Amino acid sequence: MLKILFPRSSDKYERSRFGGELKEFCDWMCSVGYSKDNIRGHLRRLFTVFTSARAVRADEARSSEWLHRTFERYCTCVRLSQHFRGTEHAYIRFLRDQGRLLASTPSNSPVALLRREYRRYLVEVRGFSRSALGQHQFTVFDFLEHAMSSARDIRGMTEVHVERYLVERGKGLTRQSMQHVVAHLRAFLRYAFARGLIDQRLDTIDTPRTYRDELPPRALPWQQVIKLLSSVDQSSKAGLRDYAILHLMAYYGLRASEIADLRLDDIDHDARTCRVRQRKTSSDLLLPLSNRTVNVLRRYLNRERPDLDHPWLFLRARRPTGGLRNYAVCDVFYKRASQSGLGLDHYSSYCLRHSFAMRLLQRGVGVKAIGDLLGHRSLEATCVYLRLDVSALRGVALPLARHMAP
Repeated sequence: MLKILFPRSSDKYERSRFGGELKEFCDWMCSVGYSKDNIRGHLRRLFTVFTSARAVRADEARSSEWLHRTFERYCTCVRLSQHFRGTEHAYIRFLRDQGRLLASTPSNSPVALLRREYRRYLVEVRGFSRSALGQHQFTVFDFLEHAMSSARDIRGMTEVHVERYLVERGKGLTRQSMQHVVAHLRAFLRYAFARGLIDQRLDTIDTPRTYRDELPPRALPWQQVIKLLSSVDQSSKAGLRDYAILHLMAYYGLRASEIADLRLDDIDHDARTCRVRQRKTSSDLLLPLSNRTVNVLRRYLNRERPDLDHPWLFLRARRPTGGLRNYAVCDVFYKRASQSGLGLDHYSSYCLRHSFAMRLLQRGVGVKAIGDLLGHRSLEATCVYLRLDVSALRGVALPLARHMAP
């Protein structure tokens, strides 16, 4: 199968020290119904990751935590992150089916007990959501593994261990991302000191300095948005699906996660409304649909969406059939943006959400109403989307006195 997928470079895969592992992974993906394009992409990315992990034998079973850390170095870019995380999840499924997925630490070890206790604290005391819980857990568990490799137990942890970890972690992250890492670490170190697990306070960590509005606007000019939508080939396979996804993101400002959560019963064709589950506010938003949007959705449902017993509105175009994930929705934008030829390589799918907010502002809609549609709790969060309105600035500019002109 490797020779069929890689007719010119199959020897590179087969003769590598992990050629047998790649072959088994390839056979497994064929058996569960992955398409050839997906199999080819997963094998390329796994080959890249295995090549970089020289200290680990390719034929030994790995843990999900080891894989997550190993794949992390390739996830600094938003576009690459979506693809490499997909390969990571597929390979973990393969290891689990083969019975080779191992836990990183024994379940009764001190580190494992500390992890379980801290997770229980985050859920029961702090009340974190699933996404916030995962982010905190990843940082803390990764820190513990690095710190425990040089300290005999957590009580022997010092400022040196914290500093070494932050220096190493900061090599591939921006200052904005490092702010989150520092916040996660601070919370854990406060918890450890309050519980008497460490003898000294280590949570006084300086956070990287960032400045409001230091980044350029992320909104696309609305004419660019129109050109992007017009460039989608609606006669191709999955064309109407992709057009409907981009249409909802551009004209209603929906997040990728909200697009992925849409179900068939969320669309009321008679009342012309759409119910959106907003994760950040934990509330539902009922949006009125225009005639144009209703026609777009009807064309997609009648022509492109297969009549399957799946509740989700948007399904994968390739097997295994199921609902789209948020990263797959982002991939739709990357694919169509690349095919459009508009030079949108440095934009993510979130630019459509920013364009939606800017378009409402230019039409005279108040910031509070825009924030409600975007699902924001505070006006400050909404103002991030409205960093720069050049036309508005030109309108308030004062004329320069003639005698002051050079």
